[in-house]
Amino acid sequence: METDLGVVDLYEKNNKTVEEFSNTVDSSLRVKTNYEKVVRDIDWIDMIDEAIPYIDNILRNPNRFIVNEEDIVKIEQAKKITVESIKHLSRNTNLIQDIDKKTGDVTPSKILNINKEESYNTYENRVIYTLIQNMKYFIIKKKQILQQQNLGENKNDKKIEYTGNCKMLKENVNISIMLNTSLNDEYQNKEDIEEIMERIKELERKILALTGSEVYKVIDKLHIALITSPIKKTNMILKNVNFQYAMQLWNYLNDFLEDQTQDIKDNKDYIDQGELKKFVDENFLLNYLVVNTLDKDYEDNLSEQEAEDRQKAKDKLTEQLLDQLVNLNPNLSKENLQDMVGEKYTAIKYKNMATIAGIQEIFKKHINKYIEKING
Repeated sequence: METDLGVVDLYEKNNKTVEEFSNTVDSSLRVKTNYEKVVRDIDWIDMIDEAIPYIDNILRNPNRFIVNEEDIVKIEQAKKITVESIKHLSRNTNLIQDIDKKTGDVTPSKILNINKEESYNTYENRVIYTLIQNMKYFIIKKKQILQQQNLGENKNDKKIEYTGNCKMLKENVNISIMLNTSLNDEYQNKEDIEEIMERIKELERKILALTGSEVYKVIDKLHIALITSPIKKTNMILKNVNFQYAMQLWNYLNDFLEDQTQDIKDNKDYIDQGELKKFVDENFLLNYLVVNTLDKDYEDNLSEQEAEDRQKAKDKLTEQLLDQLVNLNPNLSKENLQDMVGEKYTAIKYKNMATIAGIQEIFKKHINKYIEKING
């Protein structure tokens, strides 16, 4: 006998059956999981990328000092006579060629010439130059590590095996379920590597722009010895915000040069006695209730009053629907009516099947959600 019950109605109309099921069900749920994932070492990309604007600020506003280049030159070669030149001549009278006794004018043969020039060769600028060299070496090292790694594949496989039985009145009820889900993405790691390499290329372009600055070029031509740790805590290095970020990167590059890639594996095989088993037990009960609606004695399990109310509701609803249909179509023949009802019947049956599929999807969603929780 066909019924129009929903899932909720199945439970509400079978309270005694639900209670009996809970008391007699005997079930077992085995869970197997196989989880493998490679967590790439990419934090350093963000660290360098975030520090580059601050390094750029330092190179645009570099520390500098005045260099005095002193040289004894012939008087005709002197470009500028300064107070220091006169003082030097008074201390070195041997450089005086002639003195006019009438006027007191002094004619030197040679004199001290002083050239004042700005220099970028400061400790702070050498630190930043060294930091840029460290960045370039760090990137080369990380690229070599990436190229040497075994790509492998990410896995997230889940499997449940469920068996259950119960005694329902005179019925012996048994169920057996095996559910597998598999996510083996052999291309994911390749895509990850390609994305990382593209980000590295962008970093290299930004670093190349830093090496085009005037300060970097000047220091590079001097062929200085690179600065090594520990860094001197000069006033500028301690208090300048840009240098504070640069020093954070300096320390990071020293501490995390080696490969930080993690290969996470988590394999489990156990008998579940918790919430997941409860979900599948409820699914067992639901399947039983659905199958039980095929029993010709199903309606007989309802109380007399429930059956009577149920039939009255069906009759009333059918009558109302027919009244509306005839009123809207006064010329409708019996044959047309049969055709229309037949079409609607097919549509409604299809809709009910779609509803059942939706219910199954909901159960599957809850089961997967629980598996994710226990794997977490």
